[in-house]
Amino acid sequence: MPTRREAPSSTKDAEYQRLVQLIEPARLPRHVAIIMDGNGRWARERGLPRVAGHRAGVEALRGVVRTAGELGVPVLTVYAFSTENWKRPRHEIDALMNLIVEYLRKYLDELCSNQVHIRVLGDLDPLPAPIRRQVDLALERTRDHRRMTLAVAWNYGGRADIVKAVRQLAREVAAGRVDPEAIDEACLGRHLDTAGLPDPDLLIRCSGELRISNFLLWELAYTELWFTPVYWPDFDRVHLAEAILEYQRRRRRFGGLEGPDPVVPC
Repeated sequence: MPTRREAPSSTKDAEYQRLVQLIEPARLPRHVAIIMDGNGRWARERGLPRVAGHRAGVEALRGVVRTAGELGVPVLTVYAFSTENWKRPRHEIDALMNLIVEYLRKYLDELCSNQVHIRVLGDLDPLPAPIRRQVDLALERTRDHRRMTLAVAWNYGGRADIVKAVRQLAREVAAGRVDPEAIDEACLGRHLDTAGLPDPDLLIRCSGELRISNFLLWELAYTELWFTPVYWPDFDRVHLAEAILEYQRRRRRFGGLEGPDPVVPC
């Protein structure tokens, strides 16, 4: 497969500005979730090792976080490392672990200056101590920031999160603190890693794959899905603006009746 040719930066800037003019600020998604996929294939097409694709993906993440903040998206959640990713070769796992530390070390000051609040979804217990310390530092330094929330799903799986929530509720029922008849969707939601966050309005998946891959299974019940063939390292602010504009063109009924068609310019 040939390597994709990138448009000149001036062309991309002009296209981004055109798309931004079409986006309705009052109808922005409150929560955008992204499955950052395609790093390995991006590297392979360029004759590079897979870790080079992951490194390029870190730079793409920096740009998307910045753009989401500029547009006014309140919550951005990214799928960085799944519970299934432990099946990958050890050297690739180590590289991914080191990259999250590198990202936080390089860009934590920038995230702080932009008032980005960092959350982590998933089980951090298996992570090496140096990584835990870097993550804990980032959580502490951004604890009071309110401009935007960046939730990083790290060692995360949707099924595992639901199982964990059910176990917590079962213990509370056994201890007499919770009436089983009082358990509803909101109650279970408060026991998930995403507690306190709105459900995603928009899910973006890169690389042409048409799956949600065990990501936010409970929270995606009524999320609008947007798939793109673009590999994650090539995903930029133009693609994010395109996804948001497509989201604003859709009718969201949540199981109810048809409403009027949204009026969004082409």
